[in-house]
Amino acid sequence: MSYPEVVRVFATTQHPDYDCPWQARSPMSSTGSGVVVGRGEILTGAHVVANATFLQVRKPSSPDKAVARVKRISHDCDLALLEVVDPAGFLDDVPPAEIGELPHLHDEVAVAGYPVGGEEISVTEGVVSRIEVQRYSHSERHLLAVTVDAAINAGNSGGPVFGDGKVVGIAFQKLQGGENIGEMVPPPLIRAFLDGAAAGRPPEVPAFGVATQNLENPLLLRQLGLASGESGVLVLRVEYGGTVDGVLQPRDVLHAIDGAPIANNGTILFMGRHRTRFEAALTGKYVGDVVRLSITRDRHRMEVEATLRPRVRLVPRPGYDTSPAYFVYGGFVFQPLSEDFLATWNEWWNKAPKEFLFHYYYGFRSRERREVVIITQVLADEINVGYGHLHSESVVTLDGKPPVDMVDFVTRLSNAKGIVEITTSAGGVIMLDADAVAAATPRILGRYHVGRDRSRDLPGGCSRAWPGRRGSSASPRARACRGCSPASACHRRCRAARRSRGRSRSRRRSSRCQPR
Repeated sequence: MSYPEVVRVFATTQHPDYDCPWQARSPMSSTGSGVVVGRGEILTGAHVVANATFLQVRKPSSPDKAVARVKRISHDCDLALLEVVDPAGFLDDVPPAEIGELPHLHDEVAVAGYPVGGEEISVTEGVVSRIEVQRYSHSERHLLAVTVDAAINAGNSGGPVFGDGKVVGIAFQKLQGGENIGEMVPPPLIRAFLDGAAAGRPPEVPAFGVATQNLENPLLLRQLGLASGESGVLVLRVEYGGTVDGVLQPRDVLHAIDGAPIANNGTILFMGRHRTRFEAALTGKYVGDVVRLSITRDRHRMEVEATLRPRVRLVPRPGYDTSPAYFVYGGFVFQPLSEDFLATWNEWWNKAPKEFLFHYYYGFRSRERREVVIITQVLADEINVGYGHLHSESVVTLDGKPPVDMVDFVTRLSNAKGIVEITTSAGGVIMLDADAVAAATPRILGRYHVGRDRSRDLPGGCSRAWPGRRGSSASPRARACRGCSPASACHRRCRAARRSRGRSRSRRRSSRCQPR
């Protein structure tokens, strides 16, 4: 087969710099694959076009490229829908591919795309070897995925996987260290993504926002009041702002989701034929949908309902198509802790501060603490002499009160009068005079070539530009994306600071699976 509906995607991307959050990194070029699914519409992987500044596509029948843009994107399930904008009618001669059904084990499939090693389309064949919930490395979400033994390499990203002439998956990652173990986004998630685009539904994949424990111990089952033959999982913690916040509570036993029973090992039987993690019960559902939950609370069986919400975490997992939040006060650079910031360390899962890693792995959002505010670096100035070592720590209190999140912290600090006291997780005490900070801010921003004292998403972020910043009449997006030149003094200082903290600017986080 010639697969005329398979196209090549050319992306120019510019990623934010979480070490120096007021600037962006140098633009990069990469290629991926996609498949025509509608009039002028192309389905590809979200990680192919994440942080894209310019996109082009090329079809097999022509050497010319067409300009495209992102019409809809879901970083959760690693899918993006592109539309060709110039020239119009570029894909009129390409029949859209049809989305098939979820394949069965041992079904034969063909992976089509443009991997490294050549310029023309490549097709590899294999069989379906596994269908279960897997970790999506692009979003760190655990969602339904299909494993195939066909070769998936760099450049196959976003390319279609065909079965019986229909698209039965979108290639998105491969298992590192394995031979021909690739994974694809399955049809239920693809359909939900495309149908949601047509219906205007939110692109996020909902999540429960709960930590659970399996109930395989007989004594634990009896002590919780479960009868013989009953099964489920024990609720340990509930994420503030998540789907089951206010619906479930610790020590509840979750038995079933929309009638699908949960086994004591935390699995359900998906579609009657695949036993996998109970998160699969949300496959194909949207934010705003209502699910029925069967639970036991204090030995009483009951039915409750929950409205599905996006995933929320104390430490956000990878973010895309957005700029980092930051606040410069007295030379201290404050940011919310995130995986993107952790990834500024080389081998961050071993070398990042242990406090940060504890929050990442075990922290849960609560009403009192929705983000971890951290000090990422200190821009040396006479106002912060003696405080230069107080970086890579979290803020414990501001004037005796813990910060709820970054917005709360910035609001309170911006409105502070007189002497401000900040305590850190390592026991450090920072005292600054608010008037002196206000006077020093232009000097510090100018010295380090920082365009503004805070990101635009924070309170006051639209009115705090440094007057000396050239290009202040540019569009908001242009100002937000502009970084300093690699040859500038600002860039050299940031690079030196990274070296002194043992950091790396490595962009790609290492993980079990990598996007392809």
